[in-house]
Amino acid sequence: MFDRKSAFASRRDILRASGCVIGAAVTARLGIGRAEAAGYPERPIKIIVPFAPAGPTDIMARILGQNLGLALPGNVIVENRSGAGGNIGIGYVAHAEPDGYTLLVSSSAYVVNPSLYAKVPYDPFKDFAPIAELGTSPNAILVDPKLGIDSIADLIARGKAKPDELNYASPGAGTTPHLSAELLKIVGAFEMTHVPFSGAGPAIQALLGGITQVAVVALPPALSYIESGAIKALAVTGAHRWIDLPHVPTMVDLGYKDFIAETFQAFLAPAKTAPDIVERLSAKSLEILKTPAIKDQLRINGFEVIANGREGLRNRIEVEVPKWRDVIAKAGIKPV
Repeated sequence: MFDRKSAFASRRDILRASGCVIGAAVTARLGIGRAEAAGYPERPIKIIVPFAPAGPTDIMARILGQNLGLALPGNVIVENRSGAGGNIGIGYVAHAEPDGYTLLVSSSAYVVNPSLYAKVPYDPFKDFAPIAELGTSPNAILVDPKLGIDSIADLIARGKAKPDELNYASPGAGTTPHLSAELLKIVGAFEMTHVPFSGAGPAIQALLGGITQVAVVALPPALSYIESGAIKALAVTGAHRWIDLPHVPTMVDLGYKDFIAETFQAFLAPAKTAPDIVERLSAKSLEILKTPAIKDQLRINGFEVIANGREGLRNRIEVEVPKWRDVIAKAGIKPV
């Protein structure tokens, strides 16, 4: 039978091993020498992930961190500080010393939370210095294969016929998976009850354990379960089908025009971090992301590499904050 605990352990072990091996090759190809040890960084760098382990942001941060530690060079530690939909971890970095040693890798929660919560511990425009936009992932609408639901049409029909029967897990209130599910409820005119968790990993476990019948999460942590048949993907919410899941339609394929809701991953430092440190982090990150081996590794884990620099991430933040504010308002979600 499928062992969920060993699957997670194996996934993390694989990430550690592959990250180190690929990172060493990347470092050699980029000509990064130990002579750069003088100056920054002089002590370990900590990357904060504001979600639980094994979710997409955690996967991205660990792949980036392992290779960034080799490229700078120096030790890079990933620390999970989950809670409040990402606000705890994001707020922690926003108020950290701006010395380049406490950094943030966050999902789209960074741009959604200011509209979802009545008060957040950060200003998305003022409290951070953008480093790089790392990549994006479509969200996936997932069900238990034993449920007898084989399509989005089946899901909508079940929700209409038995509105009290369906519960869906998400990685947290206000995440793009949560908002994707609420948008699906609006366009499909059906009901299912939201059960938020502290990250994609716990949300998937809830589906596997029968706590919920449906889950909507970003694709990366769900890929291995979809491929093994442990869970069934009804659709993805990206602009195009995922290369490794050509049989899974997009919502646009199914006739839902403009139903595109991707989760992006951002790399940020506290505001007032020295510009030369931010620029160095940005340059090294982009070099890593543009390496074919890393792009392939991230694709296997459900990411499309974007590799936009500081201004690219700044522009995305300026677009995404008002975009999700509008979606939240149309969904009738009141700030909490």
